[in-house]
Amino acid sequence: MSNGNSKDAGTAENNAANNTANNAADRPADKTAGKAAKSGFLMLIFSVSLATFMSALDGTIVNVALPTISQDFMIPTSTVSWVSTSYLLAMAGSMLIVGKIADRAGYKKIFILGFAIFTAGSFACGFLPVLLDSFYALIIARVFQAVGGAMITAITAAMITAYLPFEERGRAMGIIMTTASLGMAIGPTVGGVLTQYLTWHWIFYINVPVGILAVILSGRHIPADRATDRSGFLPFDKAGSILIFAGLASLMFWISEGSTFGWTSAPMIASFVAAVAFLGAFYVRERGCADPILDFGLFKDRNFLLLNLLASILFLSYSGVNYLLPFYLEYVQGFDVAFSGIVLAALSFSLMAGGLISGALFNKVGGKRIVLCGTAVILIGYLMMTGFGIDTSLAYMVPALFLVGLGLGMSTIVINLIVNSVPRAKSGMVASITGLERFAPMTIGIAVYNLIFVEALSYLGHRAMAVGNPVSDMAAVFKTVLAHGFEITFTVAVVFGAALVVTAFFSRQVVHEDYITDANRELVEKFSKR
Repeated sequence: MSNGNSKDAGTAENNAANNTANNAADRPADKTAGKAAKSGFLMLIFSVSLATFMSALDGTIVNVALPTISQDFMIPTSTVSWVSTSYLLAMAGSMLIVGKIADRAGYKKIFILGFAIFTAGSFACGFLPVLLDSFYALIIARVFQAVGGAMITAITAAMITAYLPFEERGRAMGIIMTTASLGMAIGPTVGGVLTQYLTWHWIFYINVPVGILAVILSGRHIPADRATDRSGFLPFDKAGSILIFAGLASLMFWISEGSTFGWTSAPMIASFVAAVAFLGAFYVRERGCADPILDFGLFKDRNFLLLNLLASILFLSYSGVNYLLPFYLEYVQGFDVAFSGIVLAALSFSLMAGGLISGALFNKVGGKRIVLCGTAVILIGYLMMTGFGIDTSLAYMVPALFLVGLGLGMSTIVINLIVNSVPRAKSGMVASITGLERFAPMTIGIAVYNLIFVEALSYLGHRAMAVGNPVSDMAAVFKTVLAHGFEITFTVAVVFGAALVVTAFFSRQVVHEDYITDANRELVEKFSKR
């Protein structure tokens, strides 16, 4: 493939494209993936699954320890929140940059280096604050850890596409998304146990042995990246990297901290203006860049746009629901924290089941049918959730949560459809987009649902006070207001669910020619309209 292209290459841009394609071709599914599928398939999947598990775990394990960290350093809650915020900003800003670098340097190098950085950062998060007696040492270590987290998260989907044959990718993505769901589900529980019975430092130390194991396994079982001639590469877009990092970091800060500072406060206005300015400048630069960090031309493809929109809405809608459910269970139903966790396990474990089901059925019914069925199941679950009230029984709640989790687990296979639809040379870039779509919309979803819920409570509360209920009835009135507030907010989830079904209906399963071989052509053509 590369020899013919090299003869026709007459410009630096062509050379760069060819070198990038060759670098990606060092990991083609019809060569290296054959070995992985026969001798190291399970270990390869296990290595990548560790990455998604640890990244997902770290996203939920820390928050439960924040009150304890606040007490240890004698700092207010507004300050300790930067333990989470710093990680969020650094990870969001790094995601697309890492994807572009991986397309050039090779996935194995970036993945192993990322895990090494993540592991070292985790150790630093637990050790440096004690050594230096400094909260700010923890923040710096969290930023370092986040860069490693971005490196292992951004290219997971690209590695599956690069190293495994087409017929194995659906099953592999199902397993990987299941492990990610497991990490999200057990994070708060593990964090609470470690913080209560050991110290908060162990929520970071727990990553160290897992990270070391992952580095060893990755070195042994991930196919090697063949050395390539880098002389034809165009210069890396450093200015674009700075703009996208600053733009995404500003945007995520505005979204995550708006309710804390106040949306009209000076810091939030400045953050929003900065986000618009940096992201606008990034768009203008990338449109004229010969080797962009983000190829906006990809979004001219209607199907690519629809699939990415579906992924964003999917994680946005779920994150808001998942954020509000514990409050509903504790404040409206009156459950304690432990029992609420047991109820929510229905959602978590059905999510894992959905991932396994989608992987098992991918080669039998096709990705689009799985996603369409999954989004329909989510919509049914969201519709049932609008009936959550004061007197709602567990016999009603648990099936509703089960359906939401099952549908979400099935629908996450859309990530596979996105990466399979683009040229091999851009798989790292596109995988980083899907990583960002899993990460950023979850923060946006929490902010959107929280804003709607607060506004609903304000409206319902003022209306209830205007009725003039006796003081003795205020507790019951407050619970009723809360229940109606959740009902209104969950109705918004139904709107998102309907949007998911419509988007899935009009999308298609497309496999790029780079991934089609004589061995898989019949399977591809069975479900794909090329």
